[in-house]
Amino acid sequence: MWRRARLGRSFGWLWAAYAVSAYGTGLGFGAFSVIAIEVLRAGSVEVAALSSAGLAIGALLAVPLGPWMEFRAKRPVMIAMDLVRFAALASVPFAYCLRVLSFTQLLVVSVVAAAAKIAFAAASGTYLKTLVPADGLLVASSRFESTTWSATVVGPPLGGAAIGLLGPVVTVIADALSYLLSALGITAIREPEQAPDPSKTQRRWSDVAEGWRYILGHQTLRRLFFNTVLVNALLMAGEPLLSVLMLSRLGFPVWQYGLAFAVPCLGGLIGSRLARRVAARYGERKVLRVFGVLRACWPIGLAFIQPGLPGLLIVMGTELGLILCISLFNPVLATHRLTSTDPARQARVLTAWSVTSSATIAVVTVLWGLLAELTGPRAALALAGLLLLATPFLLRECLESGLRGGARSGT
Repeated sequence: MWRRARLGRSFGWLWAAYAVSAYGTGLGFGAFSVIAIEVLRAGSVEVAALSSAGLAIGALLAVPLGPWMEFRAKRPVMIAMDLVRFAALASVPFAYCLRVLSFTQLLVVSVVAAAAKIAFAAASGTYLKTLVPADGLLVASSRFESTTWSATVVGPPLGGAAIGLLGPVVTVIADALSYLLSALGITAIREPEQAPDPSKTQRRWSDVAEGWRYILGHQTLRRLFFNTVLVNALLMAGEPLLSVLMLSRLGFPVWQYGLAFAVPCLGGLIGSRLARRVAARYGERKVLRVFGVLRACWPIGLAFIQPGLPGLLIVMGTELGLILCISLFNPVLATHRLTSTDPARQARVLTAWSVTSSATIAVVTVLWGLLAELTGPRAALALAGLLLLATPFLLRECLESGLRGGARSGT
């Protein structure tokens, strides 16, 4: 029986740190794409490369971080990764003011930020389980999810307005400062972190692959892993193409582009707030089955965008349905992943999951950028939407066998 959990002051600081960085990310939504398109005059291939190169190279750099973090204190890692992201992003407005900003610098910054994000996510996911009791994990995950979507409601339109009034790099400054504030918030946590086991700090090269071995040996996690990786890749591959279509081909102003994604995020705020109650009433299995299918049905609508108000409404309606389903699916998935993973392997599993997701997004984004050059962004968005309709079949077997009793082999 689900109940409201008391999550404590330490979680409050962690949540506050997450919130400030989430709002910074919301303000900076699409900032690199806007800078590339409007300042550096980049086209579809360049924008796709900017989105994918950072993810691909950042994912490779993050591969050894899972074993490295597993038996180390997680809070210092989180603080360090926030400071790395602050420094990397702060270099962009600095170079812009000196008129030396280049596409190469944007690529380097995106690589550093992507690697730091993967390391931070793996450390924070493991750290969360030490701060919050087991019966509070879904509540905590739902709060993070609702914060993400509320930040996305507020951030993009404010960011678009700020870019219009103050220039293209102002939101990058806000995003950089948000990571500095996040690091300060995590530093304020006073609850002692359990010391790592000194006998396990000597890592072997074989430990690098342990996260993948664990996922592939777990029947339920394996199916969820392949499903979410493919869905995220196809969704994210469409983001730069949608930027080019709306900003360059159809002539939407930046503030409308931000508004088109901000308003539908109200669905994410609603869905994440309802996730705990829906899971309590219908069970994890049904939530993941129903909303895992529904979230794949919406993106095909993005292929039918038109100029002006009709196109804006199409984007908003499509994104609203998609985000509502995602925000109900994600907290349940995150909770299930934590509770299904051996505590001694959590950092490696989360790192493997993030690395694979980032690398797959990078590869698919490049392919879709090339496809858009050949067929146009609208046709490429349509193909991504059609392929997404097939992804729910990856969930069928594990959901029919039951989520709570997924068999594990080789662990």
